[in-house]
Formats: sequence, C-alpha cells, structure tokens
Amino acid sequence: MTDKKIDDTTGVETTGHTWDGIEELNNPLPRWWLWTFYATIIWGVGYTIAYPAWPMISGATSGLLGFSTRAEVASDIAAHEAENADLVVALNEADLAVLAPGDDLHRYASARGASVFRAQCSQCHGSGAAGAVGYPNLLDDDWLWGGDITAIEATIRHGIRNETDPDARWSQMPAYDGIFETAEIDAVVEYVVSLSDPEHDAALAAEGSILFADNCAACHGENAEGNTDMGAPNLGDAIWLYGRDRDTLEYTVRNARFGVMPAWGQRLSDEDVRAVAVYVHSLGGGE
Repeated sequence: MTDKKIDDTTGVETTGHTWDGIEELNNPLPRWWLWTFYATIIWGVGYTIAYPAWPMISGATSGLLGFSTRAEVASDIAAHEAENADLVVALNEADLAVLAPGDDLHRYASARGASVFRAQCSQCHGSGAAGAVGYPNLLDDDWLWGGDITAIEATIRHGIRNETDPDARWSQMPAYDGIFETAEIDAVVEYVVSLSDPEHDAALAAEGSILFADNCAACHGENAEGNTDMGAPNLGDAIWLYGRDRDTLEYTVRNARFGVMPAWGQRLSDEDVRAVAVYVHSLGGGE
C-alpha cells in the first residue's frame, strides 16, 4: 500500500489505493446520504418486526401488527358476497328461461357469468367464445346438445363424456376403420361433402348416401341434420367442429371423435353455473 498523498489534479487526498497507476480519491459519502441509509436499515428492521416478513417452514412470521393480505382479500370477498346475497338467492330461484334481458338480475348474472367464463372457460372456447378446432363456437346457432338456456345449463353443469358425473352428456361415434373398407369410407366422405359443397363426385356420393342411411342416419338423421339428444352434429351446414375438408372428414369417419368437457357443477357453485349459462346464452348464439 502506498502512502496517502494529495492528488495534483483535484487537490483531494487519496486513500493510498492504486490500480494500474490510477489512485483512489478519498471522497466520503455526504452525511445526509449516510444517515438516510442508516434510517432505511432501521425502518427495514422495524418493518420485518411489525409485518409478515420472514419465511418459515409452513408459513411466515405474522408480525406484531397481525396484518394479512389474505385476510383483507377474504374480508373484501365476504363484504362483496354480503352485498349481492339477495341477487344470488334470486338467481338460484329464478326460472332462467323467462329471465328477461335488461332486468337487474339478468345484468348481474351476465356480468358474473362473464367473469367466470373468462377464468374457467376461455382456455378452450376462447376469450370471445368463438371456439377453435375441436372446441365449439358459442356465438353461432349450431348447438350439438341444444342451445336453449336450459340445455346450456345442463351441459355446463354435467359436462360431456366425462367419467366424473353420472349425468354427463354422453354419445360415442363408432370408428369405422375396420367396419368400412377404404372405398366405402371415401364414398361416405363424398356424400357428406355433397351436402354442403356443389363440387363433388355425384356418383361416389350416391354410393355413400346408401352407406350413410344404413349406418349413420340413426344418429345424424335421415337428412343429416343432426340430433341434439345425441350430440350428433348437423352435417349439412357450413359449421364444422373439426373441419370439412376431405382429409379431415376421412379421419373423423375412420377414427371417430370423442371430445370431453368437465362437469363444472362439481367445481363451481350453483349460482356460478347458472350465471355462466345466462352469459353464454346472451352472446347471441343460443336458441
């Protein structure tokens, strides 16, 4: 260590530390900054004593003031529920089929249902409920299991093809791979294409219509218009859950589809289920 000396350029005493010929000037921090720093240390120690701070094995120190953000949230939720208690009772007792848009109860149910939908349903049906491949669009008029509000509530409450609710909506399309020959699958696909596309092989579609009548009409209907009691889609319109190109249709006929929806009645309160039903029905696609 070299001896302290005065820097020729600045006139400030050096600390005696030198790195590569550069000498460190002895410029201490201002007193006001130093005391502010000490004050923050004291404040920090006091904070950890007064408020929850130090993590423990199963929680954290509670602090002398007993403050809890969880308790505050729980208190706010309880206060909110108390304010809406009458509306919740009314919602649970209401006949949803006659609930008039514009009424206070309908507005409350729609707002509550929208919040639940965004938190629980949008992951599959999309934030705007427009759906995706394999997940129904809730804005149109094509409903596999019925689009009136009673049917929508039942679908939400019990789900589809799940194994947790004995009242779940249930149907199963057979996989025709092994039942039909490849040529027969092609014929059925061509018939389904012909229902909504004028550009098709008429002769092949005619062959497929016979196979369809013998094997598919029991669920999809004689005119392929679907059956909401069985969740069988209408094959004659332009709304398709998985797609209507020939490759996709061939895959569907050959392997079948088996979409599953959870039973939300086992996860949500009755009022939340009913609120979501009101919200979905109010989107405009419900029957």
